[in-house]
Amino acid sequence: MLPQAITEPHPQENSGEAYYDLIEDWNLIESSFVKQYGIRLRQDDDMSWDEFCSLLTGIMYDTPLGRVVEIRSEKDPKVIKEFTKEEKRIYNEWRYRRKEKVYQGKTEKLTYENFWKDFQKEAKKMFS
Repeated sequence: MLPQAITEPHPQENSGEAYYDLIEDWNLIESSFVKQYGIRLRQDDDMSWDEFCSLLTGIMYDTPLGRVVEIRSEKDPKVIKEFTKEEKRIYNEWRYRRKEKVYQGKTEKLTYENFWKDFQKEAKKMFS
């Protein structure tokens, strides 16, 4: 059986969550393209976005990005317990970054909602 592409849901979870960030993991993406396809992204200036996305979707677990995604997406506590120090660092950093992004999104939403509530109060004062 061929390994799954990294953008498919982890076998233990069917959430479909992506376990990489296009910007933050760019170096891993570049090195994975070289390893799997022999393509140097900085030298291939005529690749379309659609082609890039298709190739990225096909990145396998035996590439630098694939290995990191495999660590980040692990859900089995027994496997996580056996992680090396470096694997635990990768796993924990990803969890922390994801929580920060979720928190930041909620904070931005609350700030936006508060802005409109305050705006509505002021508008009522002005036009009442």
